[in-house]
Amino acid sequence: MSEEEPRQRPLDVTIVLLPESSIMSLASVLDPMRAANRVVPEPVFRWKILSPQGRPVLLTCGVEIRVDGAFADVTSGDALLLIAGFNQDRHADRAFVARLKKVARRFGIVAGIESGCWLLARSGLLDGRDATAHWEELEDFAAAFPALNVRADRFVTDGPLWTSGGASPTFDMMLHLVRARFGSAVALDVASVFVYDETHAATDAQPLVSLGRLGEREPELAAAIRLMERTIDRPLTVAALARRLGFSTRKLETLFASGLGIGPGAYYLRLRLTAAQRLVRDTSLSIQDVALRSGFDSLSAFSRAFRNHFGASPLKLRAELRGK
Repeated sequence: MSEEEPRQRPLDVTIVLLPESSIMSLASVLDPMRAANRVVPEPVFRWKILSPQGRPVLLTCGVEIRVDGAFADVTSGDALLLIAGFNQDRHADRAFVARLKKVARRFGIVAGIESGCWLLARSGLLDGRDATAHWEELEDFAAAFPALNVRADRFVTDGPLWTSGGASPTFDMMLHLVRARFGSAVALDVASVFVYDETHAATDAQPLVSLGRLGEREPELAAAIRLMERTIDRPLTVAALARRLGFSTRKLETLFASGLGIGPGAYYLRLRLTAAQRLVRDTSLSIQDVALRSGFDSLSAFSRAFRNHFGASPLKLRAELRGK
């Protein structure tokens, strides 16, 4: 924006932050707006943070965030951003969801960030629309809301309803907002403040493993890991993996040994057990279902492998977490 252009009214953004949210998701919303205000002559964003009851919000990292009011105080604005993490159903009751459905029409954009997408879906606002969720919850999200077209994209914009799968996609989504409202030059300046190379498109799939530069340095190893991701619930033998990739078994073993210092079979098992741990920790699925989703036909074999890797059985780990 040049000094000759008419001043734009700052975009009014209301952030609704639920307890047990991620500080990364909150920062991915706030800091791009702060940076945008820094790189232009006049502020282009103004925002306030609300919580369900107007009380400070305790995040998963233990940091408490002061807020400007309660969700009941929300009126209207340009964008309503809902940030949620664990136990969103516990922190947002039916009255919250009903109010969300009522006030959403007073905003030009309504976005669900991480588990905030569940709030939008519970309100019915996403019915018939494209949406995404965090990759750990995509399958359950699609099953819970069959009226949605659930996509594995990093973030999805469908008219005024936006959804983002996690903290990094949310940063990309905020850059998309800056670009759409204030131009590509401003968005580039904002990304540069954080030394951030925006290499992902909205439609890029959310990965189970964030490969970073490994994908560029070792594309064959990255392809093997991606194939493992896709087959966690129906694991292949190392020989079958190699055949699917067009490698010899020896080459596959060499790729993993030199790139990660671990054999492909051991890495595959660790990937499956890590996925299982998340399901034990963050869902109410039965241990039998967790075993099946992580590729174990035998419950005893699953429990033994889980205990060997994490030092406790899945039942014991879940009991300890619930006790806390």
